[in-house]
Order: sequence, then structure tokens, then C-alpha cells
Amino acid sequence: MNVAIVTHKVLRGDGQGRVNYEIALGAIECGHKVILIASSIAPELKVNTNVQWIQIEVKGWPSDLIRHQIFAVKSGLWIIRHRAEIDRLMVNGFITWAKSDINTAHLVHSSWVKRKQEVRVVSSLKSVYQTIYTRLNAVLERKAYALAKSVVAVSTQVKKELLDIGVPESRISVILNGVDLEEFHPGKVDRSSLGLPPDVPLAVFIGDIRTTRKNLDTTLKAIKRTPNLHLAVVGRLDASPYPEVAKQLGMEDQVHFLGFRKDTEDILRACDFLVLPARYDPFALVVLEAMATGIPVVLSSTVGASEIVTPECGVVIKDPEDVEALARGIESLLTDPQRRLQMGTAAREIAMRHGWIDMTKQYMALLEK
Repeated sequence: MNVAIVTHKVLRGDGQGRVNYEIALGAIECGHKVILIASSIAPELKVNTNVQWIQIEVKGWPSDLIRHQIFAVKSGLWIIRHRAEIDRLMVNGFITWAKSDINTAHLVHSSWVKRKQEVRVVSSLKSVYQTIYTRLNAVLERKAYALAKSVVAVSTQVKKELLDIGVPESRISVILNGVDLEEFHPGKVDRSSLGLPPDVPLAVFIGDIRTTRKNLDTTLKAIKRTPNLHLAVVGRLDASPYPEVAKQLGMEDQVHFLGFRKDTEDILRACDFLVLPARYDPFALVVLEAMATGIPVVLSSTVGASEIVTPECGVVIKDPEDVEALARGIESLLTDPQRRLQMGTAAREIAMRHGWIDMTKQYMALLEK
């Protein structure tokens, strides 16, 4: 079978790109030929004889809004010319103008718009741009999901959102994202080698900190109420308002901004628990990564991955804006180290049911179906 996958990146270090990387490997393992219609792919896939890379070049265009439209047109034209060579076409949201067999919903822009939490950044001009980007994608992805023969939701939360925009339940499958259980595993790490303070309680926040969607602002307010707790923050610092917010809150010594990092597995092992009260997140791979590392998680119910979190391995608060509830959840882990260790063990056990192999088997079964 010739399986074509359309996505911007097929890379290990990219969220959506990592999911598609694992699907590609799973398809190859099953004996299928894989056609990757993407701007960039992992080096090992470039040299794989079962992979054909159709590079869609979009460099030089001034914004994601334009780059994504150029990608959609170029990929769509290639697929039209070569559709007879493709047995199954897999896409991700609105990414191409071509009609797909399987469309995986990693995010439903309509839900973000509906919650009236459009992404805001430092400059008002960027805020306007992001609002336009989100609303345009909300319109385009409705069409993309409507045209797909089958739609995959990466969480039960996403399934509900797809139903809300009119996708028939009979065409929706829920396949949760996975985790690399060998890369993310329990262990000890020297904090000083990571630029982190030793011998203090340490939580970690990982996500995009240039916008408000991941909700670092509420996290900082909650951490402020527990002055003996430190917080490591992983995320790109360019155009991020949060270092200044932390300074205004008098938390310069309590919050450690590490910037973008590729060693998140070590950072997770160095920390005591993950905090992620995102205002909207369809799944968040980092939740499974933290659990696989053997640390508890503190989430909001608006994080899709919260469906796999039990009271034995983490804390889920209902409202991401509830600073008091978040502070209580954090405090409950902070004051009981033994409970925290037990929760970390339970978290690892749950994560072991969600390895990449388990995920790819479900995608392969859907492809065959």
C-alpha cells in the first residue's frame, strides 16, 4: 500500500511532526511505502528506501498565514497530479486543498475561538494577526474535516469539539498520542548541569510562552503563593512577556527561564512535577512525557490529556483561571514527598500503556479498514 502523509514537518522534536514520524515508521514496519509531502523530514527518513519525500518549499514568505496557504496549494496540486499513485492519503487539519482519506485533528481552531481565548502576544499587531490566523483556520478546517472519509481525534475532548462543528460521530475515531518510553524514563539528573538550583522543591512548565494559551500567567500567580517552590520554565523567550511578568511579581529568584531546549527528558527527570493548566490544549505530548519520566502532573480539565490522569498520578483542576485551586493542587504535592513518589510510579505505569507502538497500531488498523 502507498500511504501519503501531508504535514509541514516529520521530525522527532516537533509535537505534530513527532506523531507523523511515528506513523510513518509504523507504516514502513507494516511493509507499506510512505510518501511524505512535507517541508522538512528527519534525516533517517530521507535515506529510507521505503520513503519518498515530496518537499514543499515555503521559505521566504513573510508569515505562517501565507506560508501555510502556499503549502496547501502546492501540496494539493501535487496530489491531484499523482492521486492514482496513492492508496491512502493522511492529512492533519487544514493543511492541503486535497480531499483526504484520514484527517487527524490535533487542534480544533473553532473551539479556541468559541472559548474567546484567542492567542494574545506582546504587540497588538501580532494579536490581530493571530486572531485572523485562528479564525481563518477555523473556517478552513471545517471544510477539511467535512471532506475526509475518516477523522481521528487525538483525545476525547477533540472528539466532542469535532461533533460540535458537525463531523458525524460515525466518521470519528479517537487515537490518543503516544510517548517514547525509552527516551522518557525515571532517573536522576544533576540539576546544576541544567542551570537549575539543587536541593529545592522544583516544578516544571513546558510549552509556548509567547502566548496566553498554555497559561503561564495563572501558573506564576499560583507559584507565588508557595514561596518555597521553584519553577523551571521551558519555552522560546523571543517576544515572551513572562520574564517581565515574573519580575513584576518579584519572582526572579523563584522562576528559572530556560528558553527552548532539546533536553526536556533530562529537565523532566530533574523536576518534582509538571504544571500545565492550559486554557486550551487538545492533548499536550509533554503530559505523557512527564508521566513516563515518573513524575506527577497538575493540569486543567481543558488539557485533552487530562483524560488519562487519575487521582493516583496527578491533580486535575476544573477551571484554568482558578488560581486558588491550582495553588492547592500544587501545595498538595509539595507538602507530601512520599505521596509524590507514589504518584510518579503510578504515572509511569499509565504512560506505559501509551507507547508509540500502541498508537501506530491503531493508525495502521484504520488505514487497513
